[in-house]
Amino acid sequence: MGMFCNQCQEAAKGYGCEIKGVCGKTGDVANLQDLLIYVMKGISYYTLRLREKGYGDGEPDVFVMKGLFATITNANFDKVVFVERVKAALALRNKLQAKLQGMGAINQQDLPECAVWFADNAGEFEAKATSIGVLSTQNEDIRSLRGLIIYGLKGMAAYAEHAYNLGLEDADIYTFMHKAMAATVNDKLTTDDLLKLVVETGSFGVKVMALLDKANTGRYGNPEITRVNIGVRKNPGILISGHDLRDLEDLLEQTRDSGVDVYTHSEMLPAHYYPFFKKYSNFAGNYGNAWWKQREEFEAFNGPILFTTNCIVPPLPNAPYKDKVYTTGESGFEGFPHIADRKSGNAKDFSAVIAHAKKCAAPREIEQGYITGGFAHAQVFALADKVVEAVKTGAIKKFFVMAGCDGRMKSREYYTDFAAALPKDTVILTAGCAKYRYNKLPLGDINGIPRVLDAGQCNDSYSLAIIALKLKEIFALNDINELPIEYNIAWYEQKAVIVLLALLFLGVKKIHLGPTLPAFLSPNVARIIVENFGVSGISTVEADMSTMMN
Repeated sequence: MGMFCNQCQEAAKGYGCEIKGVCGKTGDVANLQDLLIYVMKGISYYTLRLREKGYGDGEPDVFVMKGLFATITNANFDKVVFVERVKAALALRNKLQAKLQGMGAINQQDLPECAVWFADNAGEFEAKATSIGVLSTQNEDIRSLRGLIIYGLKGMAAYAEHAYNLGLEDADIYTFMHKAMAATVNDKLTTDDLLKLVVETGSFGVKVMALLDKANTGRYGNPEITRVNIGVRKNPGILISGHDLRDLEDLLEQTRDSGVDVYTHSEMLPAHYYPFFKKYSNFAGNYGNAWWKQREEFEAFNGPILFTTNCIVPPLPNAPYKDKVYTTGESGFEGFPHIADRKSGNAKDFSAVIAHAKKCAAPREIEQGYITGGFAHAQVFALADKVVEAVKTGAIKKFFVMAGCDGRMKSREYYTDFAAALPKDTVILTAGCAKYRYNKLPLGDINGIPRVLDAGQCNDSYSLAIIALKLKEIFALNDINELPIEYNIAWYEQKAVIVLLALLFLGVKKIHLGPTLPAFLSPNVARIIVENFGVSGISTVEADMSTMMN
């Protein structure tokens, strides 16, 4: 077996990728990512022990957070990066071990293997990686729950890093990450113990999304209703993809008055909703659709593309845009120039990307018109009276939360068909790139309220939870599940996993999840989740519509 990875919705045959990832990840990269996670579990083990002794160095917090994020689906495909990260992880782990030994606080008999294994070259890394992956846990239910926790942590780390880049951290979130990482190598923990930890992971999912919401709105203001141009201008442009708003801020500041326009792509679309970014006259609009269409759309764009986070689709060998793609942050791909991290709070240096853009033709127009969004919690609260009146009069019968991720599988056409078939007295609440399945449909409005209320990125799913809790308060209900809200959520990668766990922690039941249930759920764990939380898959548009409307 060359590899085994089952962390995303496209896991081969609904089981797992064993030769090469459907995402394009090669076996050696997948194995090195597993090894990095393994060594970081040792880092977390020592960090927890040191914290018990009052040692509070924050280096392990940031290292583990960034390492988890780098292994998320479609983020980093560069083997060299992961060889170096494993070396750095071993060095940090050994440093923490030495610190603990100096305190006389280590019992060698109790140490998990991830806390003591050592090697110093790529060959040994690859040999070890084949024995410590997902399938090394023999009990399928324990394996399933450990996977669910680790994938939730990866999503949590993504949100935590975005907040970190804007200057906000939460020590409790870091401590929980270490606790949960270390728990996945504790063979004494039972299925019940791990189920409790799954729910606790959801509680910290809520915390980390609240932290990121505070970071984003504190720096950029509350999102407001905005019409975003999806056409093009005549200047050369830079297309920025991913999720990181601080990178966008640096890029816009450096391209101001340069003659170069900046366009958002996919999950960067909601940046247009923040008041802060509207001061940049060269912030042109949004180009293209969800991440999986990038091969054809990047070719048409003509200018350079900057990836700030995950959502990279490996280009074909003869792709004409291959020499125009840059990465930064935790994203990476062999052969793509990488923009270094900012130092001492300063901006990143995007001068190479800007110089490249000036040599390129303007983007080729692939569509025209506008997309309206900006319905995060503050904006919806401002419309609360209007929304409540529409519900009370029956103008709005139901809300459908259709947040999450898009993907390339043909079965995802279900979400377009479902949105189009919804009765005209229903409203869609969305966040994430799943919206590209229906945000350009002519669905109209209800008494001036658009029938698609876009709260933002997948990072902004917190807004949807806060809106639901606010409606529960307004209507004086005892249970969030008494609201006229149905959940029909699409998922793809690990940020969707932490959003799902957050919703489960908040008590939301009867969530429909598709287009398939996660491959990493064993039959027994899937049964427990279905029975305890009412999570189910999807079937046909007609059958699901009938169930949800009734």
